[in-house]
Amino acid sequence: MEFNSISQEFSQFLQQELDLSRDDLKVALNNRQSPGDPIPMLLWQYGLISQVQLQRIWDWLDSQIQFQFP
Repeated sequence: MEFNSISQEFSQFLQQELDLSRDDLKVALNNRQSPGDPIPMLLWQYGLISQVQLQRIWDWLDSQIQFQFP
């Protein structure tokens, strides 16, 4: 699996906060049509996360962007 294609922090968030397994992440990463496909949407599309979890991911990603660019 290409975990280097997502940040270590994002991978840790998904596994620790949302309790996703490495296999769940493999499903999303291995089924991307292009490298730019949004992983959160793929996780939701394949039924690996709920809409509530999807929103938590968007919130987390938003907070990371704000943290990097105050």
